[in-house]
Amino acid sequence: MMKKLQRRRFLQLAATAAALPAVSTYARADTYPNRPVRIVVGFPPGSATDIDMRLIAAPLGQKLGQEFLVDNKPGAGSNLGAEVVARATPDGYTLLAMTVTNAVNATLYPNLSFDIQKDIVPVISTFTSPNTLVVNPSVPAKTLPEFIAYAKANPGKINYASFGVGSAPNMNGELLKLMAGIDMVHVPYRQSPVPDLLSGQVQAFFGPMPITISLVRSGKLRALAVSSAKRSDALPDVPAVAELLPGFEANIWHGIGAPKGTPKEVIATLNKEINVILVAPQTKEKFANIGGTALGGTPEEYGKFIAAEVDKWAKVIKAANIKPVAEH
Repeated sequence: MMKKLQRRRFLQLAATAAALPAVSTYARADTYPNRPVRIVVGFPPGSATDIDMRLIAAPLGQKLGQEFLVDNKPGAGSNLGAEVVARATPDGYTLLAMTVTNAVNATLYPNLSFDIQKDIVPVISTFTSPNTLVVNPSVPAKTLPEFIAYAKANPGKINYASFGVGSAPNMNGELLKLMAGIDMVHVPYRQSPVPDLLSGQVQAFFGPMPITISLVRSGKLRALAVSSAKRSDALPDVPAVAELLPGFEANIWHGIGAPKGTPKEVIATLNKEINVILVAPQTKEKFANIGGTALGGTPEEYGKFIAAEVDKWAKVIKAANIKPVAEH
């Protein structure tokens, strides 16, 4: 009798032990987050991605009761930050601030150690805005047609800046070169190119509106066009490139991703709370002030969007024969 009781007790303990991993995993997802969360940004402070994530991180931390810390890891055209997240523990405590550059890099860097569509799962799209073609006031062109005419008359003499090969300003510049039939020299920067743009060391910049809008409004830079299909409400007097070159559209976009294997409950929690933040009037107002629009939606919708962007920019990269180069 005693042996039967001991055996029964042993089986009960074994069953309890076997159930523990499943219970603890569920508890972690159910109580998420219980410590600070890191959002890795593959660009320096002050970049458009950095600005967007900071506007979301603060209210998200307030809603979920833990800090959401923006961790800037610039380098290798944003691949450094993406690789950190791809290799991180998939527990929801390391997230990636995604952007159009991640979609570009999927083709631009064929030997990456990670796949942005397989190793990073989409959480939510957050923000979109046009890029603005701005020039130093010393450039003798006050309109886009004049700029294109000047570039054609002076092939290879206009230097345009970017945040690195594959960044949104670079891809916008190359798309303009292709569609307008002009020759400009690309100057990639690891940090912000704005100081050199203001001093005239580089002449042009297809910069994200969150960075350029205050410089345009203050008269420090001249805006020639925006990259959206239509004019932006933030700069209504600045024409869209598409008005002169139909079909030109190359907006920046941001979103959040997580390492493959992150619990679905965690992704659902993040998606739900960020969606609430994005529809809030104060968020929409803050984004509008920097020339952008709040997005949102489901992880599945964001995943389909990323796939479409990868395909779109793969065509531009191949047509322009763009190759990675060292950054300044």
